[in-house]
Amino acid sequence: QVLIADVSGALAKADLAIAEQYSRLAGHRHEMFFPIIRAEYESCVGLVLRLSRERELLEASRTLRPAIRLRNPYVDPMSFLQVDLLERWRRGGREDDAVLQALTASVNGIAHGMQTIG
Repeated sequence: QVLIADVSGALAKADLAIAEQYSRLAGHRHEMFFPIIRAEYESCVGLVLRLSRERELLEASRTLRPAIRLRNPYVDPMSFLQVDLLERWRRGGREDDAVLQALTASVNGIAHGMQTIG
């Protein structure tokens, strides 16, 4: 049950719309791999829901589910900003220190917001 709860929490924190934006940075590989990632995510969610007997991830959670909903409006814009920063850093030949500093700050900000180590 603990494993299923941990997996459920990780899946609930994942946002495929944001993941797709990061994936697009991979160019032609996005079309090759992202559909597989999406299918695996959806399959895993289905299995977790079946095992937990819930209709949605973290349905019974009184703390994590509301916390994720509360933090998303703050973390999601940082993720979209980070995608933009990654694009700019790559276009600039990975030599713009100001963009690199902003990118590093975005990594730390997102990790803090998601309560992970980065």
